Amino acid sequence: MLHPNSGHLMRIRRKIAPVLLGPPILAFLPAVTLATFWLGGEVALLTVALGMPVLFGALGAFGNSKVSYVPRDSVTGMLLREGFEMVLEQVHIETDDTSLRSAVMVLEIDDYKELITRHGQSAGDSVVQRCGERIIETLRDKDTVARIGDSKFAICLTPVQQLDLELTVQLAGRLQTALEEPISLDGASVYQSCSIGFCMRSRAPGHSATDWFTAATAALTEAQHNGPSGIRAYSTDIHRRTKARSDLREDAAAALEGGQIQPWFQPQISTDTGKVSGFEALARWSHPVHGMIPPATFLPALQEAGLMEHLSQVMLYHALTALKAWDAAGVDVPTVGVNFATDELKNPGLVNRVKWEMERFELPPGRLAVEILETVVSDSPDDIITRNISGLGELGCQIDLDDFGTGHASIASVRRFNISRIKIDRSFVMKADRDPEQQKLIGAILTMAERLDLETLAEGVETVGEHALLAQLGCDHVQGFGIGRPMPFDQTLDWITAHQAKLQDAPVIGKQRS
Repeated sequence: MLHPNSGHLMRIRRKIAPVLLGPPILAFLPAVTLATFWLGGEVALLTVALGMPVLFGALGAFGNSKVSYVPRDSVTGMLLREGFEMVLEQVHIETDDTSLRSAVMVLEIDDYKELITRHGQSAGDSVVQRCGERIIETLRDKDTVARIGDSKFAICLTPVQQLDLELTVQLAGRLQTALEEPISLDGASVYQSCSIGFCMRSRAPGHSATDWFTAATAALTEAQHNGPSGIRAYSTDIHRRTKARSDLREDAAAALEGGQIQPWFQPQISTDTGKVSGFEALARWSHPVHGMIPPATFLPALQEAGLMEHLSQVMLYHALTALKAWDAAGVDVPTVGVNFATDELKNPGLVNRVKWEMERFELPPGRLAVEILETVVSDSPDDIITRNISGLGELGCQIDLDDFGTGHASIASVRRFNISRIKIDRSFVMKADRDPEQQKLIGAILTMAERLDLETLAEGVETVGEHALLAQLGCDHVQGFGIGRPMPFDQTLDWITAHQAKLQDAPVIGKQRS
């Protein structure tokens, strides 16, 4: 027995319905009625009269009235997801077991949230509207476009005889080119890019239109993982990688909740005295089966799972616990640095929570170094981030500007956020003892810091030569594998003891201030 929604019955309905439900059938109804009465009498006429509505209903004549109105997006006027899924189902059936070809594309504007943060929601709506217009202008009249998210569009290409992978990639490229043209907002030009994932009908997994659309969405995710302006076609490899990422998100979330993700501590030392001036808490995942999972692997997974704020909370708790333990052991560790994620900095209650934690551990705020990425400061942060950074500084916490030199923070923003110390990115430190150009860059940064009365710390110090040069140029603190690798807390006390023993025989390295 055929299910009412089976593909075979749908194809029968599509072929017969236009004939029986179209205007021509009206001309034959009187003849059918008369013939029925002539041949079968009143009983036959009654049977036909009752049967015709049933036949029309089976062919969808009455159902059409229910779907005659399809909701559309108020900003772009495009179909919404529901309407797109209806079209997709029709195209999926039309291209099933035929020579017709089609493809589904899913397109998303890159960095749309940042656009909203900088220019506001009305500007975001204007960009989406203009992008929608450009998409329609690039496609053919019969192709279907829908807005399925704040910055996401879905495209279903009308079935044709000739459509292959190369032609689809070319179309995706034309769409990207169209969307990358500047958009004028209040007299200023705004540039945006987009990522596109698509799935050819011939390569779609599963047997439903939903599977086809899911495959295109997976291809978009793959494109976005490879940076902005990506284009990816669906393949079985993408399916495997998508599942692996999904599994990793679940595993990382469980690891964070179960205590497998813990801070490891990397020492920082003073170039004046050689003594430990602090530790930075760095997230490390020790998996019971796979061993150490690199941060570059699990941090994006936690980001996708929306758990970066929770990670910051876990790191802060363990960092303060470590400070209390070092104090109890009688070793001098002035500060501990904790990286605060952007999600954490957007929490309106952050300053009060940090204050409460410091009071709970009976520690002065000055012993906590809040590490803020330079890109957070340079990317015109919103009011909440600005208030939180300023509030933490007013509380007494040390504010470290991390990865300095990579985010183009202005001097004004450095002063605005009451930065205590800048951390010179390792890209400037690498081979500085052998590269005069690197030395000039470091010297310029140190001169600026001295004029602004800021402390400095160089990251990524790996050799004795780099350490000696930085000390001579006037950098206050150093950190890196050449000083000490990140280690679990229970190894820090032994490292501190060994380091203090080495200080007795260490030569004094004089500084030269410019």
